[in-house]
Amino acid sequence: MVPLNKLDAKSIMSREVLDEVFNQEDEIYRAELLASLALRASELRCKTEFTSVVNAYKKVQKDIKRQEQEDIRRQLKETSLVEHYTNFTDSPYDRMACGNWIAADDGICTWNSATGITDVRACYHPILPVERLKNIQTGEEQIKIAFKRNNKWQEIIVPKDVVATASKIVGLSKNGIAVTSETAKHLVRYLSDVENLNDEYIEIQYSSGKLGWIGDGFLPYSEEIIFDGDAKFRQLFEAIRVKGDRETWYEHVKKVRATGRIEPKIMLAASFASILIKLVGALPFFVDLWGETEGGKTVTLMLGASVWANPGESRYIGDFKTTDVALEAKSDMLNNLPLILDDTSKVSAKIRDNFEGIVYDLCSGKGKSRSNKELGVNRENRWQNCILTNGERPLAGYVSQGGAINRIIEVECSEKIFDDPQLTADTLKKNYGYAGIDFVNAVKEMSIDDIKALQKHYQELIQDDDKMQKQSISMSIILAADKIATDQLFHDGQYIDIETAKNLLTEKEMVSENERAYWFVLDKIAMNGIKFDDNPDIKTERWGIIDNDPVEKTSTAIIYSAAFDDLCKIGRFSRKAFLSWAVKKGLVETDSRGYPTKAKK
Repeated sequence: MVPLNKLDAKSIMSREVLDEVFNQEDEIYRAELLASLALRASELRCKTEFTSVVNAYKKVQKDIKRQEQEDIRRQLKETSLVEHYTNFTDSPYDRMACGNWIAADDGICTWNSATGITDVRACYHPILPVERLKNIQTGEEQIKIAFKRNNKWQEIIVPKDVVATASKIVGLSKNGIAVTSETAKHLVRYLSDVENLNDEYIEIQYSSGKLGWIGDGFLPYSEEIIFDGDAKFRQLFEAIRVKGDRETWYEHVKKVRATGRIEPKIMLAASFASILIKLVGALPFFVDLWGETEGGKTVTLMLGASVWANPGESRYIGDFKTTDVALEAKSDMLNNLPLILDDTSKVSAKIRDNFEGIVYDLCSGKGKSRSNKELGVNRENRWQNCILTNGERPLAGYVSQGGAINRIIEVECSEKIFDDPQLTADTLKKNYGYAGIDFVNAVKEMSIDDIKALQKHYQELIQDDDKMQKQSISMSIILAADKIATDQLFHDGQYIDIETAKNLLTEKEMVSENERAYWFVLDKIAMNGIKFDDNPDIKTERWGIIDNDPVEKTSTAIIYSAAFDDLCKIGRFSRKAFLSWAVKKGLVETDSRGYPTKAKK
């Protein structure tokens, strides 16, 4: 710019000087220049004329800008209001009817009938509904929204009520959509208009919030059904995929199977068996690997997880540091895929107090009924799968009732399972997910009757009067899965040995709650012999007396009713159920009426 002291009364009001001043983008600097020019005009005794020229210049510039805006509005009106279609450049989606909305690259707006200009703005960037998702289980719909931010198109799936309510759609701002409480109601109306105006063209995609067998397909391997589950399970769902090389996984796992160790074979077969439970109509069950630390339990668990998903830390494998409600929701989502939980010692306080109940609930395959805020009943969570766990203590050590123990198959890990556990872990983390697809395809080629017949065959082979029938059914499903996987996937003849599998089943006497209660009472009597001593000089709490029969060479413990009630509470077993069982077994004396209590003097 020409120095101020070089400007005269004519040049200070020239077009070149004013253009240079008003072309400055920095408004503060522009104002400083105008002030300096005004002072120079005062010195030249032409400030009034200078002010008039500046005002005229501003008016001309304002008229030019208004005309440019009118040209833009007219162009938008010609392209959008006349055609009534979205006009997004570089859009991967078809153009859609949008009514009176102007849908262009600079956002979504419409004409204000009161002002005659486009001051009703719904969004500051391209956005439109592209697909409807109808959930098979609930019948509820979700909608897929596509939007463009930073020159990149993105998609999110949200419930229909979110885009139908102004107070809820504001929550989409956390997903990157530019929506505020001021623009929310307009965005709701725009999305509703586009959806309804294009009802025949927006596809309906059937979806499911559950994995596994859905109709004749298997999610996530089905192309007809997509997953629309809760966002909190998105990371878990994304872990269920393939990575690396199929042959690398098979070659390494065959080497592990060739060692003959039962632990990896059982855990691998149990992972496969999870998807057979629904087909044979059985209930879920636990397979628990326990033993000393550094034995390879976690790597074995990773082996089972690698069949379906990423076995890396915090991916597919979870733990017990959660709540019963979260475990129930996760089981419902996995549905037929195995629920894998690492280290039973990492039990949260909420679960520890009701661990037995958690085992029952998971093995029942059905969640609790819960009401909603509309006083209706929410959809019940249901699943049919296998639960794989590990820990330094047997899982049965956390439960006492026979019904819970009966649902657990325990495998002891007494020494190191893998020659190089780090190599196995690294291989599994880099190569996974292929065996699951292969096993599903192999099962699809079989009829359900053939699968049931195979399971029944193994059940007959391992059935034993001394073993629990529920465990026999669970083990027979594992053996059936092992047979299919060995014949169709591995082709290595490394079947699980029948006798070894049979030895993993629990004896009936160990499962019977009343049997364990009987031995618990006998142990307590032996440990507290002084409390049955009739010597009056001994000052201690009395539980009763021991009546010895020298002829029959037998001893009978006669216990006060209150003391026996306390033992029942300590052992957590039912007094009534135990006494009924003991009477039938002839283990307690009865009175003349057959009652299990009688007077003793």
